[in-house]
Amino acid sequence: MIGLRSKRIASDVTIYIILSVMVAIWLFPLVWLVLRAFGTEVSNTSALVFPKGYTLENFKQLFPGGASDYAQFPYMTWILNTLLIALGSCTISTLFVLMVSYALSRMRFKMRKKLMNIALILGLFPGFLSMITLYFMFNLFDFTPNNRLGLMFAYSLGAGTGYYIVKGFFDTVPLAIDEAARIDGATKNRIFWTMIIPLSKPIIIYTILTNFIGPWCDYIMASVFMTKTKYYTVAVGIRQFIDGLTLPGTHFARFCAGGVLISVPIVILFLIMQKFYVEGITGGAAKG
Repeated sequence: MIGLRSKRIASDVTIYIILSVMVAIWLFPLVWLVLRAFGTEVSNTSALVFPKGYTLENFKQLFPGGASDYAQFPYMTWILNTLLIALGSCTISTLFVLMVSYALSRMRFKMRKKLMNIALILGLFPGFLSMITLYFMFNLFDFTPNNRLGLMFAYSLGAGTGYYIVKGFFDTVPLAIDEAARIDGATKNRIFWTMIIPLSKPIIIYTILTNFIGPWCDYIMASVFMTKTKYYTVAVGIRQFIDGLTLPGTHFARFCAGGVLISVPIVILFLIMQKFYVEGITGGAAKG
C-alpha cells in the first residue's frame, strides 16, 4: 500500500510540475506585455522583464488630447471602427449560422449530406486564402477599399460553413417540439423563431461570442480592406505604433498599452458569458 501511495504522490507531483511550467511559459508573454504597457520605458530595446518605473501615461496617450501626434494615431477612432464592424459581421454571421444549422438539423433534402461534407471541408481552409479574391469581387460593387460594409460581408459570407457545433446543439432539442407545433399549424419559420431560438440561449451566446471575437482581433483581412488611417480597425491601427511611420521603438510602450486595452472587452464578455459559452459548446458537441 505504501509503495502504491508513494507512486501516486510522485506521479501527481510530476504532473503538477509539468503543468506549472506550461502555465508559466503560456503566461509569461501576457504578463510581460502588461508590465511593458505600464512601464516608463517607451523603447523596444529594453531587456528588462520588470520596468524600472510604472506610469499610466502610455494609456493616456491613446485618447484624444493625450499625445501631440494623436491625429496620426487616432486610437479611439480605430476602436469605434472595430466595434462597428465586429457588431455588424457578428449579427450577420450569427443569423447565417443559426438558420443554416437549423435547416441541416431538421430538414431532409437532396444533396444534404454532400453539402454538409463540402461545407465541413471548406471550413478547414483558413479564411485569409480567399481575401484577394474577395477584394477584387467586392471592388466590382464599390465595396472596397475602405468600406466598412464590404469588410463586414467579407467576415460574414462564409459563416454558414461553421454549422457543425450549432447543428449538434439543435439535434439535442427534442423533435417532438417541432411535431407538436406543426400539428397546431405552425410553419417551420415560426417554429424556428418562436420556439427553437428561445430554447437555444447557450448556443446563441456561444455563436455570438465566436463571431464577435474574430473581427475584433483580425489583422490580415482588415489590413487588405482598410488602407487609410481613419478606416483602420484597432488591430491594423496599433501596428502603426511599431511600423515605419515612427522612429524605431519610440511608441512600443503605447503599442503594448493599446494591446492590453483592446483585450479588456473580450475578457469581460467571457467572464459574464462563460456559463452559457460552456453550455453551448458542450451541448453542440454532444451530438453531430
